[in-house]
Amino acid sequence: MDSDRLEQIRASVSQILADSGLPGAAIAAYTDGQLVLETSIGDRDLQRTVPLPVDARFFIYSITKTLIAAAVLHQVHTGRLDLDTPIQHYWPEFPVATPITLRQILSHTSGLPDYGGLPAYHEAMKVSPGFPWLFQDYLNVVRKRGLLFEPGTGWSYSNLGYLALKTLLEQTTERSLQAILAELFFSPLELAHTFVATSLEDVADLTPGYTHAFGGNEWVNMAQRYHPGWVSHGVVVSTAAELATMIDALFAGQILDTSLVDQMAQPVHSLGPHPPLQNVGCGLGLFMDTDSPYGQVVGHSGGGPGYSIAAFHFSALAGCPTTIAAATNQEGNNVGVDVVYAVAQALAEV
Repeated sequence: MDSDRLEQIRASVSQILADSGLPGAAIAAYTDGQLVLETSIGDRDLQRTVPLPVDARFFIYSITKTLIAAAVLHQVHTGRLDLDTPIQHYWPEFPVATPITLRQILSHTSGLPDYGGLPAYHEAMKVSPGFPWLFQDYLNVVRKRGLLFEPGTGWSYSNLGYLALKTLLEQTTERSLQAILAELFFSPLELAHTFVATSLEDVADLTPGYTHAFGGNEWVNMAQRYHPGWVSHGVVVSTAAELATMIDALFAGQILDTSLVDQMAQPVHSLGPHPPLQNVGCGLGLFMDTDSPYGQVVGHSGGGPGYSIAAFHFSALAGCPTTIAAATNQEGNNVGVDVVYAVAQALAEV
């Protein structure tokens, strides 16, 4: 990448960080299957004394859902699962009797509730960030709240839906999520820093991430305090470059047959404009900008204590397929998406 383009990216992202009060961001981009950008901007610490490493490790939070969705589609390809079969067929003890298909769960049209807005969840996390809810605690939310609507008649984002999919994958394959994703993504792509975190010991090398989630007005570092079990469906640790590698490989047909990726990227429900996305559609483990000037734009964002993450694939950015991933080391309102789009705009300019 030429120095002028790189300086433009650094200036644009630095302005986003300054406007949002965030210390730093790590960024990576692939164009035509080649890594063309791997950089970091800003700092690792709030005192602005240590530059953020380019290979800083983050929780990718809900982008893990895209990897889970790809694993489900892989099992569909092998014939073990069917998208339009109710989950109860595979999991008879599922805590909802109303039939819910895997396609509905993948697209958040299942009616399954979530715990994101529950005061009990946030209070428990504040009091004991190192001791997460157990599997049955999450299932009890489903048992107590029931369905929000008849499956297929509405849309509501559900982490618990993806907990169900993760559990189904582990039951079907008799393997852990780590083993499943390692076979599908991590090992073939030779990713050295990407894995499913399941304990505080696993995340000893996590980059500091600053949060207000534990209460109070001061920014607090969540690394080594926030147990990955607070993300019910599991959470992957990665770097910006390795995250971009996974998403780029997915859309290049290296992980799944392209016909299956096309199903993932087909909008099932429209959510309207969410800037910088012009019109957001929800597919199977993916969100897309259906009115983008950059061709098909598909990916996912992730947010939680300490980090804001995004990874999107642009089918025709300056005429080239391009994947951009960004990770900030302080939580923000989808600021990771803003960083990705700032990089996209710079790369699109001729």
